[in-house]
Amino acid sequence: IGARTAANPFAMQEIADALRGADVPVLVKNPVSPDLELWIGAIERIYNAGIRRIGAIHRGFTSIDKSLYRNHPMWAIPIELHRRLPRLPIFCDPSHIGGKRELIAPLSQQAMDLGFDGLIIEAHCSPDCAWSDKAQQVTPEALAYIIRNLVIRDESITTESLTELRSQIDKLDDQLLELLSRRMRVSRDIGQYKKEHNMPVLQTQRYEELLARRAGQAEQMGMDREFMRTVLQAIHEESIRQQMEVLGR
Repeated sequence: IGARTAANPFAMQEIADALRGADVPVLVKNPVSPDLELWIGAIERIYNAGIRRIGAIHRGFTSIDKSLYRNHPMWAIPIELHRRLPRLPIFCDPSHIGGKRELIAPLSQQAMDLGFDGLIIEAHCSPDCAWSDKAQQVTPEALAYIIRNLVIRDESITTESLTELRSQIDKLDDQLLELLSRRMRVSRDIGQYKKEHNMPVLQTQRYEELLARRAGQAEQMGMDREFMRTVLQAIHEESIRQQMEVLGR
């Protein structure tokens, strides 16, 4: 089931009704938009029709931002899908994610490193003569090369040696939570000050300056700018919620 159909609950229900009572495998691609609930809803409609051989295909998401990829992978979404539905097989479609044949091998390896159950790769004897999507297709020889060179991680290896490192992560997470709690207490104090002085909650210019400055700092520290912007945006939203709560008293 394609991405545009998966995005349409009415179409998904029609398909589910048509399949009711059948014993066939059904693979559901992610919707075009990065909407996990919509994806899960499409899968659940098929499941509720009595189909049990169900899998998901991650083919990336449409984005208005310029990107290296045809469809942005947004790996966090299929990872969360796996957390929510751990028994659901999830396959990756690096052809549609990359949109260019040279991206298929690295995307395939990323998918395997993230624990995907398999890959769907477009191959064609003469890719440049294909009637559609020729830029993302590989020859059978190239496909064989990609498969031969995939590194499949051994999930049976003991993780005992990771215990100390994971303990460090747990402690750091505890510290992060404590710092965030302290930050929100300061946000509530700011909310109280704004209430007493009849000031608006949102200070747009300061927020934009903070985002740019912190994203730059994060990059200098070896982190991704967009990752830091996402983190700060989430913190800012909670800070605004805290201040609004104070103003509403």
